[in-house]
Amino acid sequence: MTLCATSCIALLGGSFDPVHHGHVALAELFARQLAPDELRIMPAGQPWQKKAGLQASDADRVAMLELAFQEAAFQPVIDTREIARHTPTYTVETLRELRAELGPDASIVFLMGADQLQKLDSWRDWKDLFALANFGVAARPGYRLDAAALPPAVAQELTPRFATPEEVRASKAGRVCLAHTLAVDISATEVRAALHEGADADATGRAKLSALLAPQVLDYIQQHHLYKN
Repeated sequence: MTLCATSCIALLGGSFDPVHHGHVALAELFARQLAPDELRIMPAGQPWQKKAGLQASDADRVAMLELAFQEAAFQPVIDTREIARHTPTYTVETLRELRAELGPDASIVFLMGADQLQKLDSWRDWKDLFALANFGVAARPGYRLDAAALPPAVAQELTPRFATPEEVRASKAGRVCLAHTLAVDISATEVRAALHEGADADATGRAKLSALLAPQVLDYIQQHHLYKN
């Protein structure tokens, strides 16, 4: 948990199948709080925890990410290394690779929602993650961030690591900042279900979907006939 990092790289990974307002809100929240030198969005290749697989192609997910963030205040870099790997995606392997590239003095901040934090102990080599990166965790309705709501092993590991955004930005790894101000409750499962049911076929349905997706992403989905089957 050494201070005085030379640069700060924030990283948001996920399936983005499809990318929705919740993803963009989480990225922009930490872009404001951390003021990173770079924000990377990293779509997963073959996420091992998603047994049903991804519905949109790699190319479609990347294209939707580019559209979703085209008007964001903090322009991210789309990092496709996990897609290029063609093997099951493990966060610890990605962070080891990034640490080797960025060097020992960079602050890497892995961003996630509270729902992911509550199952962190199911991730491969999850305790090793804290030696590789800091964490930024955003609230989500229905998921508490206090220690009592977390698996005991996760709570024990996190509690001594809590820090302010400024401390996390200055730290190379091992710190955790919590953001309780994100009140966006959207899931990609909910979006896919609405699209599968044909919610985009009329004005009422499009209005519902506009609360979930950027209009340019919805247009892309319609033009490419995604999430219909």
